[in-house]
Amino acid sequence: MSEVTHRRVGRPSEQVLSRVRIVETALDLLDEHGEGFGMRDLARELGVRPSALYNHVANKEDVFRGIREVIAGRISQAELEREPWDAALAAWARSYRDAFAAHPPTIALLAVMPFDSESDVFPSYDRIVGLLVTEGWEHAEALNILVAFESFILGSALDAAAAPDMLHAGDRDDVPEFTAAYRDREQLVTRTGTGPADQAFEAGLGLLLRGLRAEQAERDSAAD
Repeated sequence: MSEVTHRRVGRPSEQVLSRVRIVETALDLLDEHGEGFGMRDLARELGVRPSALYNHVANKEDVFRGIREVIAGRISQAELEREPWDAALAAWARSYRDAFAAHPPTIALLAVMPFDSESDVFPSYDRIVGLLVTEGWEHAEALNILVAFESFILGSALDAAAAPDMLHAGDRDDVPEFTAAYRDREQLVTRTGTGPADQAFEAGLGLLLRGLRAEQAERDSAAD
């Protein structure tokens, strides 16, 4: 009869820890409890001593930097390599919004956190700026366009996390244009199956892209 070796039940050994595992566990805690959790809470969730965490992360801020890298890694960049500039920007914007909307507590926290100079986010920024410069925008203009898109995307991610009826004005009769607009949009939601946050995002994205196309066409016309 062969001998059966039973694996010891209990806390996992500290050797199974990794930066990725710590960061992904922290993301779960952030989703559940907001940023109020501490390193001891994170260690407890992982089943290790707090001191074990510091073999992989410097502090809580470093954990949050890691969370941003995880979220950024979920943003599709494939279209930036093969699609026309406007289609590439649209695909990137949709993927960016979806990645952050899946974790609402990350939006306000990470939107204002300075980037680490070694961040994996910068290559995607470089591709976007490169696309825009190739299409005729100056480097400074391209960076401003990128930041404008990010501001819109992050605001849209917050909107996606809000209650769909957040703007419902009830039975008020002193804002007739707004209540008519709200009613018509609800009918559009019913007819199309597209939620209000998705409708607003696509409307805003379309406005941004049409504005850029118009600016490009005006510039090209002036150059002829």
